[in-house]
Order: sequence, then C-alpha cells, then structure tokens
Amino acid sequence: MSTVSYADFLARRTQLGGEHGFAPESLPDFLFPFQHDLVTWALRQGRAALFADCGLGKTPMQLVWADSVRQHTRRPVLVVTPLAVAYQSEGEAQKFGIDAAVSRDGRVTAPITITNYDRLEKFDRDDFDGVVCDESSAIKAFDGARRKLVTDFMRKKPHRLLATATAAPNDYIELGTSSEALGHLGHMDMLNRFFVNDRNTSATNRYRGEAAKWRFKGHAETPFWRWVSSWARALRRPSDYGFADDGFALPDLVQREHVVKARRPAEGTLFEVPAVGVREEREEARRTIGERCEAAAALLSGPEHGIAWCQLNREGDLLTRLIDGAVQIKGSDPIEAKEEALAAFSRGDIRVLVTKPSIAGWGLNWQHCHRMTFFPSHSYEQYYQAVRRCWRFGQTQPVTVDIVTTEGGARALANLQRKARAADAMFDALVAHMRDATTIRRTTDYPHPVEVPQWAS
Repeated sequence: MSTVSYADFLARRTQLGGEHGFAPESLPDFLFPFQHDLVTWALRQGRAALFADCGLGKTPMQLVWADSVRQHTRRPVLVVTPLAVAYQSEGEAQKFGIDAAVSRDGRVTAPITITNYDRLEKFDRDDFDGVVCDESSAIKAFDGARRKLVTDFMRKKPHRLLATATAAPNDYIELGTSSEALGHLGHMDMLNRFFVNDRNTSATNRYRGEAAKWRFKGHAETPFWRWVSSWARALRRPSDYGFADDGFALPDLVQREHVVKARRPAEGTLFEVPAVGVREEREEARRTIGERCEAAAALLSGPEHGIAWCQLNREGDLLTRLIDGAVQIKGSDPIEAKEEALAAFSRGDIRVLVTKPSIAGWGLNWQHCHRMTFFPSHSYEQYYQAVRRCWRFGQTQPVTVDIVTTEGGARALANLQRKARAADAMFDALVAHMRDATTIRRTTDYPHPVEVPQWAS
C-alpha cells in the first residue's frame, strides 16, 4: 500500500491533458486581448490546438507562439502551411517584425522557418525544437504517405501547435487525430473511452460491411468535451471568451441556389429520373457538366473578381473556356505554377480563379473578392473553407455564393445543411466548456490521505 493525497490519485487517473510548456515572459502589444490569452494558454500547454474561425488572427497568433518558443529554447521552429500560404505568412511576419522566412529546399532560413506541406520531406526534424501545423484540418485530406510524414515529423517534438478553423465540423471523432498528433490520447483510445460502435450491435450491418458509426456512451459526452477542452481552444468570435467583438463583425453572406435541368435523360430512360444514391448523383453530375458550367459562367460574367469552385477536371476545363479572364489551377500543375497563380489572384492580377477546394480551399486571404460559384459535394468542410476564403473578418462587402446544382444534387445540398448544424452544435459544446474554467480545473481537495493498492498507484 502507498499513501497519496486524493488530488494526486485523481490526477494520475485524469483524462485531461496537462501543461508541458512554459509561461511566456512577455508577448507583443499588437495582439488583441483574446489573442494574448490564447497564445499564453497555448505556450503553457506546450502541445495545443487553436480552433479559431477564419479572420480571427491565427497567423499572428501562431507566429508569436513560434517566436516565444524560439526565444525560450534558443532553437528554430518550423511553420508548415498549405500551398501558397507560406509567403502570406512570411508577409505577416514582416509586418509584425518577427524574424521568419520561407524555405523551399530544406534549409533553416530563419529562426522561424516557413514551408508548405508539399515540401516537408526536404527538412530534418532534428533541426527544430517546435513545429506549427497551419490549417491542420487539411492533413486528413493528404494521401497516406504524406499524412504519415507529417505525423512522424511532429512526433516527440517538445512544442507543437495545431491551428485550424474547422475542427471536425461534422464528425466529432476526428478530434482524435488532432489529439494523437499532439501526443495526447490516441485516436483509437479516444474512441474506446468515449464512444460506442453501433455497427457492432447489428449483425446485418456487419454482414453488409457498413462503415463504423460511433456515438457517445451514455455518460461520456460531458467528460469528452472536458477532455478536448484540456488541450484545445475554440472560438468563432472574441465574445466567446467574454471579449468585445469590435472590429470582428462579418458582412452579410448571401447563399443563392440555382437548380439546372439536364438537356437529356440518363441513358436507357425516356425522361429524367431523380438521383437517389451517390452513384446516381455522380452520373447526373457528369451528364450535366455543360449545363452547370454555363450557369456558373453567366453568374461570374460581371464581377471584377470571382472564384469558380469545381469538383471535376472536366468542369474546370470548361469553366476556364467559358469565363472571360479565367485562369485554372489543376492538381497536376507543378507546385511552383500553383503558387504563382494563387499569388497572382491574391494580388488581383487574375479576374476569375478556377480550381478545386482541395487545392486552394485552405488558409488564403481573399477579401478582395466577394463573388463565387460552387458545385456542391457531400463535404461540408470543403464548402466551409471555400466560402471562408472570402467571407472572413476583414471583408468589407457582402459575399455572394451561387450554389449551382441539379435536382439530383439536392441531397448533397441537404447534407451540407445538416453538417452545418452539426458544426454549430460542436462549437457550442466546445465553447461552453471552455468558457467555464471550473469544468476544466475542478477542485479535488479531500481532507484525508487515501490508501491505494500498489497496482493502482
């Protein structure tokens, strides 16, 4: 038997993440008060995630975090960003007087070295004490080899920061991937601790090979959010943490739906048959490329700047031919060509950008543009990120999103709306727990020592 205090016993059994960092001596004055508090918390944690909505200043926050780690450890920090965001981050660093520079060849070019995920294999992780993953939600969209590369690069780094606007917007269990990357509770450990797999309760589902469907255990929802709150902070606006929203008011978002009809019915049918499944939806999408692209081109014929988001290469090719002044970015383009085109659109040198959300839907600031068209898929995260390139704090104009779809695509649109409600519910729960520190740091004092068996101590 060993004698420990009740508080110590509970601390050993807690599911909450602890503090592995340090208290900063000082932080720059250019941070807003809510940003100052978030960076201070993240530095104390050492390994943390900031889920801050677009335009709330994730770039200055992560730069200050990296600079504080650099000063404390006297070793470089690597900031990894999506494509073309590296130079945007470098510009922000120069504006705030932070010593940071982009590297494309693996060299440590500054105390804070910035690169993109596509070039991470060129760097030696032993050169850095800390790493920042900007727009970390994009990691799960990478292929398996690159996702493993990012995870391996972060592993065992004493200081780690994840920054993104969309933390698992429609699937709570994706938060486990962030926890695992930070060295907290592993993804599968999280599932087993807080969730039940409904598939295992149905022999029919097991026979059909249906995907696992996870739901909270009956007692686990509050402990789950308390656990997430111990290593992450989330906010949509400063008032989520009791600060004034001055300067952080968004303009109107106008979302218009345009349903186009197919010129010809599906092969083997005399009239149009509603799409009732994913296979039918995809067939209808391919059959209506011309109709949808013509509608999108007409909608973008007038604006000074616009974005035509597409899902298929054939859509992008046709949109580029139909829209005056359009430039397309494809996945097969060289990295350098993609970066130059994205930078050119950011400067206003390109009137209409044609590309996919998977290519340019992360991290870029395009407040100079307030018109876009979108062909919906079932990915809420892609839609959210695409819209937020323009509809973000700092935008001065109402943003108009023209969603061009078909009758069969209505299911995808309804699914996006459902996932949007799920995202709001997730943020409501997360912010509610973070707002009240007593749900995270509970008083566990007990006046008497507790005798604990050796195997449990």
